[in-house]
Amino acid sequence: MDEPTGLRERKKERTRNLIAQEALRLFRAQGFDEVSVVEIAAAAEVSKATLFRYFPTKEDLVLHRFADHLGEAARVVRERPAGLTPTAALRDHFLAGLAARDPITGLNDHPEVLSFQDLIYRTPSLRIGMRQRYTSQDIDALADALSAGSGSGGKPPIVRRLAAAHLIAVQQELGQENWRTITSGRTADEAYDDAVAAAEGAYGQLMTGLDGE
Repeated sequence: MDEPTGLRERKKERTRNLIAQEALRLFRAQGFDEVSVVEIAAAAEVSKATLFRYFPTKEDLVLHRFADHLGEAARVVRERPAGLTPTAALRDHFLAGLAARDPITGLNDHPEVLSFQDLIYRTPSLRIGMRQRYTSQDIDALADALSAGSGSGGKPPIVRRLAAAHLIAVQQELGQENWRTITSGRTADEAYDDAVAAAEGAYGQLMTGLDGE
């Protein structure tokens, strides 16, 4: 008798999680480039073909963890309170993330979070993959969200896309700079005030224009 659909899906999810966990464990211990897909499959006790059914590329074994944040900037802009500009909404969202020590802001000194961020930022193929797979989609989604905002719908698509690209870049660069600060030896609490000032300055510059004082 065939297994119920719910049971099959739970088994698939457990297998997927196990593969991802074993991959991350090996990557942290040996380095991303030093671990083969065959080694990961063996550690998870699945075939190479099974691994690729869940994760089409080696990079996906790490980068899938960013999927939950895909389209987040667009959502923040679409759901912002009346009267709040898109840039102000994204600034407030990032500042709230800093206060909560959200790992996506880079201001998190938990050893496991730091280990994961080290893996991303110190592995060229993962940095490139993250930008290619997620940044472009985030920019597209945010550009669409900006087209629905007051005063932005009449702007040419390329202008909205450039605005979206700047807003996404600010978030990414602030996150990476916060990671650098933490890896230099400061705690998240020690770096918090500087991280807030940097975020306010960066988003403020977008609000006033790059030529503003």
